[in-house]
Amino acid sequence: MRKRRMMDQINVVPYIDVMLVLLVIFMVTAPMTNPGVVELPKVGQSLKQKSNPIVISIKKNSKIEVNGKSYKKDSLLVLLKQKLEKDPAQSIVIAADEKVKYGAVISLMDLLKQNEFNKVGLLLKPE
Repeated sequence: MRKRRMMDQINVVPYIDVMLVLLVIFMVTAPMTNPGVVELPKVGQSLKQKSNPIVISIKKNSKIEVNGKSYKKDSLLVLLKQKLEKDPAQSIVIAADEKVKYGAVISLMDLLKQNEFNKVGLLLKPE
């Protein structure tokens, strides 16, 4: 008569089955979640500005214009200081062509912030 020996190995097949079922569940449910959606607040009439903002346009060829007149960065700063001396509550809005590189817009915003123009924003076209 043969004596039975104890098995000294773990049977991992059921663990693999459970892991595969969990993997399938996560693969099916992952595309259903959309963490990148941001719901923006709506703007009411109370947030409208009292005066029209100064619109700085950046054209496709990276020319900077205010009211149709082209400016270099140093002369632009002088013009903005003059306009804001008359009306300090006025804000500045940058309207850049969609073909303009992102870095050009950010460098202009940075230049304005460094020269203590705090009310700077971007002009966007609503869909």
